[in-house]
Amino acid sequence: MTGESVSSRVFRLLDAFSETKLALTLSELSTLADLPLSTTHRLVAELTDWGGLTRGADGRYRIGLRLLAIGSLSPGSLSLRERAMPFLEDLYEATRQNVQLAVRDDLDAVYLERISARGAVSILTRVGSRMPLHATGVGLILLAHADDDVRERVFAAPLERFTEKTISTTKQLRETLAAARRDGYVVSDRQIEMITQSIAAPIRDASNTVIAALSIVVPIETDAHTLVPAVRAAGHGISRAMGWRPKALRR
Repeated sequence: MTGESVSSRVFRLLDAFSETKLALTLSELSTLADLPLSTTHRLVAELTDWGGLTRGADGRYRIGLRLLAIGSLSPGSLSLRERAMPFLEDLYEATRQNVQLAVRDDLDAVYLERISARGAVSILTRVGSRMPLHATGVGLILLAHADDDVRERVFAAPLERFTEKTISTTKQLRETLAAARRDGYVVSDRQIEMITQSIAAPIRDASNTVIAALSIVVPIETDAHTLVPAVRAAGHGISRAMGWRPKALRR
């Protein structure tokens, strides 16, 4: 690693954490970041002192509150979350189910917010987690309105399967995205777990660009289409709060 900067090594350490690796030992960090143990020990100690990492009683390291606080300040995310929360809360209060807000980061949907009732159906996502665009309601909405080159990259790559219902062919994905653009919503049926489905809608900004998506995740027994009006209304409400206006009202 001759000539590699300290910051690059720190980034590699932080990249070692993932949805399936939330807590890591010093040795695991060293291996995953491909750094000598002595270097890992020094950098991890500095990150821990700063608050970027925290060391648990089990000796494993986790992402610290300092990094979480900084992440919440990323451009647009704070404003979006603040403006979206009243509408997410209204949708949650009306349904008592899982309500989520997500944005696209390259070929993933990243979850910025989630509200969930104790009795709501269990789901895998949490704030900060990622899912591939083709396999979730919010991801399908974001992909449907992404640039052509983004969609082509997804079409060209293998489509990861989570269940037998996960979209697994380019033909099926193209048809689903076309319907999402036409209808203004999408129902993602048992793509991640066989017990859940999600209804998602786009969020637009003042330039009419889709900048985010929201969804509600419900048990498979629920008639998803009865929730479409509420989800679309919440999406329109957040969009208006972000400066969007319906076509008829634009000058």
